[in-house]
Formats: sequence, structure tokens, C-alpha cells
Amino acid sequence: MPSFEIYPIGTVRNDRTDAQHSDHWGDVRSTIVVDERFGDACLQGLEGFSHVDVLFVFDQFPEHDDYREPRPNRGRADLPPVGVFAGRGPRRPNRIGVTCCAIESVRGRELTVVGLDAISGTPVIDLKPTMTEFLPQNVRQPEWVGRLMSEYFQP
Repeated sequence: MPSFEIYPIGTVRNDRTDAQHSDHWGDVRSTIVVDERFGDACLQGLEGFSHVDVLFVFDQFPEHDDYREPRPNRGRADLPPVGVFAGRGPRRPNRIGVTCCAIESVRGRELTVVGLDAISGTPVIDLKPTMTEFLPQNVRQPEWVGRLMSEYFQP
């Protein structure tokens, strides 16, 4: 397969620095500082949206060397083993994360969001405004996901 390069468009700044701390992201306030090469008006218009999809790189986590064997999420024995593409964890091919976050403020090249599950210094590779037309109408998921995520976005 062909390969390609992706360059960060900005960086996350917040109080979270421990890559192993994986719950309670709901009230985390992060500022994404967009690189100056995009100019001071690069976020103009984003303030009209309530949410933004933040695409970032889990740069603090190495990829697994073998993805063929299903594993329980977070190594939890109470959860069923699933394939690499049936989870959203950081140890994955290409290590890309995506989270829909509430927009708190937009100022020049600084976007402040709430609920971003990325630690300070994380490279951001793209921002996309969340639009109703792109959201699914009927989402279905296995019951174990609720147990896995029960404290993830809790304050």
C-alpha cells in the first residue's frame, strides 16, 4: 500500500500530562493552538458551531507489533476480546484519535474545547466542525461498551 505523510496543524494544551490516565475527560478544558502557517483567521466561522471533531495522534503510545489477535479493551478481563478496529484505544495502526468536543471559545489561532481526551502536547492533525447532517440517526453498540465507557467522560 502507498504511504503518506501527515503534518500536525496544531498542538493540545491542557493540565493532563499522564498518557496512562484514561478516564474522567468530561470536564477537561483544552486549548488547541493552531500553527501560525494557517494565519490568524484560520478558525473564523468555527465559533458558530457548538462542537468540533478533533483528529489527533496518540504520539505517546507505541503501536502493537501484532494486531491479529482480538484483545479486551484496556486489558479488562470483564470485557470481551475484540479486533483492533472494534475499539477506539490508542494502541492501533496509525495511532489516530478522533473526539467530538464542545467548543468553549475561538480566539485567533486558539480554539478552547471541553472533553478532548488528549494530553498536553498531543499533535492535532485536523479540525472539522460537527454538523448534524454527518451524525448518524440510529447508533447501536454492544452492552459492554457502556461498562467500558462509564467513567470515561465523567468529571
